[in-house]
Amino acid sequence: MNIKPLADRVLIEPKAAEEKTAGGLIIPDTAKEKPLEGVVIAVGNGTKETTMEVKVGDNVLYGKYAGTEITYEGKEYMIMRQSDILAIL
Repeated sequence: MNIKPLADRVLIEPKAAEEKTAGGLIIPDTAKEKPLEGVVIAVGNGTKETTMEVKVGDNVLYGKYAGTEITYEGKEYMIMRQSDILAIL
């Protein structure tokens, strides 16, 4: 990965949105919810005040409006501060 987050930022690859309901109904693209889970791809070095608690490969849960969506080499990623991550799964 050529993207290196700075300070206390984390690069996350969001998990794909659900395509079907539990009952087998197909969800159209317009009705899909934004995923709130992802896998950590890269981690910054932290700051004097913040030590990095997440590491590459962690599955995390983040807030609905957290971070910034970016596209790199055709793939979607989220970049956010470590404080926007709610939990490590």
